Amino acid sequence: MKKYILPERSIYETAHYDVIIAGSGPAGVCAALSAARSGLKVLLIEKMGCIGGHWTSGMLCLVLDKLGKGGILKEITSKLSDIHAINILNAQEEIFSYDVEAMKVILEEMCMTENIDILLHTRVTEAIYQGRMIQAVVTENNSGTQVFSAEVFIDCTGNGDLGAYAGCSFDSGHPFSGKQQPATLEAIVSGVPPEMNFCLDERTKIKLRELMESVGIQPSYKMPTLFKLPKGNLWCFHVNHQYGTRHDSAWEITKATVEARKEIFDMVKALRRLPSWEKLTLVCTAESIGIREGRRIHGLYSIGREDIACGTRFEDGICTVRFAVDIHSLDATYGGGYENADIHVKPYHIPYRSLVAAEMNNLGMAGRCISGDFYAHASYRVTANCAAMGEALGYAAGLAIKYGIGLHQVDGKEISEYMIKAGYDI
Repeated sequence: MKKYILPERSIYETAHYDVIIAGSGPAGVCAALSAARSGLKVLLIEKMGCIGGHWTSGMLCLVLDKLGKGGILKEITSKLSDIHAINILNAQEEIFSYDVEAMKVILEEMCMTENIDILLHTRVTEAIYQGRMIQAVVTENNSGTQVFSAEVFIDCTGNGDLGAYAGCSFDSGHPFSGKQQPATLEAIVSGVPPEMNFCLDERTKIKLRELMESVGIQPSYKMPTLFKLPKGNLWCFHVNHQYGTRHDSAWEITKATVEARKEIFDMVKALRRLPSWEKLTLVCTAESIGIREGRRIHGLYSIGREDIACGTRFEDGICTVRFAVDIHSLDATYGGGYENADIHVKPYHIPYRSLVAAEMNNLGMAGRCISGDFYAHASYRVTANCAAMGEALGYAAGLAIKYGIGLHQVDGKEISEYMIKAGYDI
């Protein structure tokens, strides 16, 4: 194989910020808003064409584990509700679906109101660091190569890309096999029979699978899910598993996306043969496939199996997680559904320390790349928890800059108190 030597380049700094956030999913958006409201100059970098991550380009259309969470997440929910862009699926657990386009606009308007600089279609490709401090990030987009510096950096990439570029150690996958949970491509369909109810519990998921099997479909995800969206006869169609898709392989992610889209297309075509399903139509598939697992950057504390089983509470707790362990089959031989590894979650805290990199003084993580083990990650990774992490870390960045200290020196109890005042049940 031929080897190429790339030319060295000197690049002038494009701009300096107080805080740079890589990734604009639920964690990144809430981190940006929280930091901006603390008086900081914020740059939010996003590789896709809209902010919101799995809320928008990933098209999950569902918010899980919202119970007991206030702050920015409650604000977003209220704005969606005000324009009738929400459909309550389970009032007791505060589970709801939403209109994706409304979510995009609301998040953008909120960021614009706070004068947050958003850079779309842009990927962070490198970190410039010295010792325990990140100095700048390198980005690539249609403008070419750019360098942005900051005082504090927050990794909300989901896959822990920024932490890895900065040389941080991390874990990934199952502790013994290294296998990662499968990827899933979301879809929206219309023309679902009016007698259908949402399929979120085990009984109704099995019923949907049996319907598929009756027309010769064997879904790769054995617990297919269907739930109604707020407007029109639109439903989220959550039906496939792409096994062996690693977060750090563009080839595997591409293959998974192509295969998943074809599986969904064929499912819809086959289901039309059923009585009352004749009008079923595939409206769209997500812009990006949902990756459940990436790197878990080592932090000042790693949330473990014992914490979630015992309901550990911390002085620096930033939110309470109630969501069950949700491990999707690591390969097709595991049954194609999901399981809890015999761990029964008791409500537990995410400590601020799990959001702070152990090896970098000015790097925080929010979202599924925080510090935790395989089993804890399978519980806290859902989007309402990610939003809470982002809000807490954005506020912490403000304190770090105000006092001229590192994120590791911020008093976690102060962050916990802030989250309680913001309406979080801790």
